[in-house]
Amino acid sequence: MSRRNILFFFTDQQRLDLLGAYGNELIRTPHLDALAARGTRFDQAYTCTAICTPSRASLLTGMWPHNHHVLANLEASLGYPRKVGAEPFSVTLRDAGYNVGLEGKYHASDIPCLADHGFDGDLYNSWNEPVEHAGYLSYLQDRGLPAFEPVELIRGVFPNGRPGKSIGGIYEGPVEGTFSYYLAEKAIARLRDYARDYRDTGKPFHFSLHFFGPHMPYYLPRAYAEMYDPAKISLPGAFRETFERKPAVQFQYHRHWMTDHFTDDQWRKIIAMYWGFMTLIDEQVGRVLAEVEKLGLAGDTAVFFSADHGSFEGNHRLNDKGPAAYDDIYRIPMLGHVPWLPQQPKQVSDFVSLLDLTPTFLEIAGVPIPPRYDGQSMLPLLEGRAPENPRREIFFEFHGHHFPYPQRIIRTSSHKLVVNPSDTCELYDLEQDPNELVNRYGAPEYADVQKELFTRLYRHVQTSGDRLGYWMDSSYVMDTAESQYDEKSLF
Repeated sequence: MSRRNILFFFTDQQRLDLLGAYGNELIRTPHLDALAARGTRFDQAYTCTAICTPSRASLLTGMWPHNHHVLANLEASLGYPRKVGAEPFSVTLRDAGYNVGLEGKYHASDIPCLADHGFDGDLYNSWNEPVEHAGYLSYLQDRGLPAFEPVELIRGVFPNGRPGKSIGGIYEGPVEGTFSYYLAEKAIARLRDYARDYRDTGKPFHFSLHFFGPHMPYYLPRAYAEMYDPAKISLPGAFRETFERKPAVQFQYHRHWMTDHFTDDQWRKIIAMYWGFMTLIDEQVGRVLAEVEKLGLAGDTAVFFSADHGSFEGNHRLNDKGPAAYDDIYRIPMLGHVPWLPQQPKQVSDFVSLLDLTPTFLEIAGVPIPPRYDGQSMLPLLEGRAPENPRREIFFEFHGHHFPYPQRIIRTSSHKLVVNPSDTCELYDLEQDPNELVNRYGAPEYADVQKELFTRLYRHVQTSGDRLGYWMDSSYVMDTAESQYDEKSLF
């Protein structure tokens, strides 16, 4: 069989440090750690935008948000487009003769069913676990499992006395009753069907399992909620953020999440539950991989794992994600194992993007990569070869969450520049200040670094088709030779 399969695991809102493979010595993620040991761990992987729907739409289309046009979460009323403006990679693969399936969180485009984007599977287009979905309710009833009704909720209190958004709670049932377990069951059933096709006709598959976790709220069986001792958990390095010389929006987000409502010990408990959720997910990954082995597919199936973005978990006195371009939410885990390659590198330190997964899938499938794709295939890196265009930096963009708030970001191995058109810009010296606490923007001793980063970011904005380049022309670089200002661009 010359055509190979692809299996992709995707989590939601997972920090880089939520895997043993990335150095967390306390968390238990043996199945993903084993995947990293068999394949390649990407040490400098980043999302293209740190919010669910736009990043997922970028994975779907291989394009920057400003090119596929889905700029905010579907449930947010920002007036942005809700449908991707390009053909999904899933349609491309199906047209090339692949079975293409997805179970779990979609949340990438406003469509009535997954078949519209070439996928087999049920459409779950919500941000949180759809525990009222008929299929899940039938699953619980058929197995005599208790309804998913969390108790002992963890939530803050607004200054007016009203309760804040729930962060976690206890599901009084076994792990088999969780939505993550249910999704793994559906994935296993789908893989059995695809394996039959592969054996009988040679038809390959691309199958994705998208977990809703470890995104908050952390509604877990008690065994997972209490799996980790909070006393052994260290608080993040920027937990004492002062917001001095930081954009005002960060303090407002801090107020929105009421992060100071919780004591340090309570934050350790919240983080412990976040870890417990990840261990639960790792177990489901292990169940699916065991089925792949049982079906005899392991040697012909490339396996990838990543996340749509990270999470603050109290760091910078923030929670969730939002308009704050710290590594907490932009740096993501990424693992890949291609079993038929003779020798994969164990670690890759090159900059890679979530955008790179899409062309990688197509290249493994032997399908031409559309020129509109904004990422580049990681297959050379997985083969131990130097990429054709090695990156000196990586770029991010953000368009808003709950309200419009544009940001453009460049990160190198040593510095990060964040352009906030409506607020204070930011510059961080990542070698001297890895926790991104001190904003160096405007500091005379960083003038040359700041100018260089602005120039490189401006070039990217202009060449990628990002219309924010017009604002950067008039506000930051019009007096430099880099400016491409043209009054015709107004029209």
